[in-house]
Amino acid sequence: MTLRRYLILGGMVVFGAVGDVCLSRGMKGIGAVSVSSLYQLVPAVFNPWVSVGILFLLGFFISYATALSFADLTYVIPATSFGYVLIALMSQFLLDENVTVMRWIGILLVSGGV
Repeated sequence: MTLRRYLILGGMVVFGAVGDVCLSRGMKGIGAVSVSSLYQLVPAVFNPWVSVGILFLLGFFISYATALSFADLTYVIPATSFGYVLIALMSQFLLDENVTVMRWIGILLVSGGV
């Protein structure tokens, strides 16, 4: 694996984690959306946090597709497992979520098991 390929995998992890956190922050401001009120998602796109989250998730998709062009799926998916740790850290410090010890144990078991 070349440095460029490691950077693509790292970018995939960071883009995905940042995108998920931004999307979560934006959607918390929108409120609960149900299947019967999907129309509420239209104005959500204009929420700055949701828009930035979508852009980062687009970056994730591009780096994910790029990674799949040179590596097996069974390599790419486990390589993203660090994203769970990154999401938990960002959620705790940026979103003020309470990440309990039990959640950390679960995150580490899933990340380490992959």
